[in-house]
Amino acid sequence: MADRSQPRERGFIAWITRLVREHRSELVGIAQREGLTGTDALDAVQEAFITFLRVAHARKLSEDFEESRKLLAVVVRNEARNRRRRHHLSRVHLGEEEAEGLAASAPTVEDLILEAEAHVAALGCIEKLAEVQRHVVTLRLLEDRPGEAVAALLAITPGNVAVLLHRAKRELRACISDAEADAEK
Repeated sequence: MADRSQPRERGFIAWITRLVREHRSELVGIAQREGLTGTDALDAVQEAFITFLRVAHARKLSEDFEESRKLLAVVVRNEARNRRRRHHLSRVHLGEEEAEGLAASAPTVEDLILEAEAHVAALGCIEKLAEVQRHVVTLRLLEDRPGEAVAALLAITPGNVAVLLHRAKRELRACISDAEADAEK
């Protein structure tokens, strides 16, 4: 008995769906070999699909799957090159093995989400600090300025900067620990 929970795709829509599902990773690889990072490569593939579907004879191409795949690969390559040129990215073109190694070492979406959540939690904790401590943390830790320069900017002694930074770090550790404990609940 056929599964009726999902309608069967037919014609032009079925062709597009098949093209996307079967060749998405290949097309992302093409964009990455042109020098784009994973997210930019995925965006380039998406833009290429839009451009491809605007081609006047796109519906006729649905009759020849292999030719449509080749044309889409060319559109992705051109979109990636244009994107790299527009964004002034100067990256070397990668060979297939290098691109695969780069993709394998890239962080997962889950890792990026966890990292973003930790970043937001840290910024929230920084906002809870007293004004002077917040300035010291921002200048010393985030902008990586030397203690003497921070002292001169804030019109305090370098020793005071060190003490404020030490206390701010202690408060930040406690705040981040509390945030992590709340997140686990």
